[in-house]
Amino acid sequence: MKDNKDTLSRFWFVISNALPPIGFFLYFRHRKTYPNKAKRALTSAMIGVPIAILGGYIMNTFVLN
Repeated sequence: MKDNKDTLSRFWFVISNALPPIGFFLYFRHRKTYPNKAKRALTSAMIGVPIAILGGYIMNTFVLN
């Protein structure tokens, strides 16, 4: 049976992408015990930062005016 402890679940991947501080938290929590899980959480959080900046810009410029 395959051990799935070192893989980040799809749920946490999406959450860390939508809310990058959660991804950074997951990275620091799992970086020593589960390096693959930590790397995927950090990657998702780093992808989520520019998406959040772009989404904030679009919301402020076009939607809220």
